[in-house]
Amino acid sequence: HAPRHVLAERVEAALMAGCGGVVCAASDVADVKAIGPDLIAVTPGVRPAGDALHDQGRPATPAEALAAGADLLVVGRAVTAAADPVAAAARLVESLEAAR
Repeated sequence: HAPRHVLAERVEAALMAGCGGVVCAASDVADVKAIGPDLIAVTPGVRPAGDALHDQGRPATPAEALAAGADLLVVGRAVTAAADPVAAAARLVESLEAAR
């Protein structure tokens, strides 16, 4: 979790630069939206519960990311490295639909 003042500085810099969004962990979305409510929160490290973390320091399940207010979810190896990527993608879609 980034210290709040560092996160705030980065979000302010993104706003001043005219960025439309920022990449942030699900756990940071509320703080990002408090500073820049119109910013799009792009959340990486999204994977189903129980999946390997790989190099993700602050992963979230699809339901957690959506509940946190993330606008766009980045899912990579949970699908691309799965033994059956089509089935993994289908499970991911099901979990997203259940989280709505």
